[in-house]
Amino acid sequence: QVQLVESGGGLVQPGGSLRVSCTAAGTVFSTYGMGWYRQAPEKQRELVAEITVTGNKIYADSAKGRFTISRDNVKKTVYLQMNSLKPEDTAVYYCTLENVHGLGYSKRYWGQGTQVTVSS
Repeated sequence: QVQLVESGGGLVQPGGSLRVSCTAAGTVFSTYGMGWYRQAPEKQRELVAEITVTGNKIYADSAKGRFTISRDNVKKTVYLQMNSLKPEDTAVYYCTLENVHGLGYSKRYWGQGTQVTVSS
């Protein structure tokens, strides 16, 4: 029903910047949230940043002050601007979209992920 395509990942040096983007296609409802999770090797997937269905921007503590999430409602695209990158930011970054179907019900979709590697 919803397909998410991420782009912008790659290799960056510590202290550098990178912007990843995710574009949604398919049936995206009028009320939706979009955000980013990440998963490092041998670790669980964790929230990085998200614009929730209520419009709030939330960040992981590790991302606050360095990362900025934004959304383009016309393009159905979410961006994550990552500055001052650290080696511990290395992970596969997954885009997510939460479609609100009705009162008290929503469905979450996931992209395939894009690799972000921070290394010198």
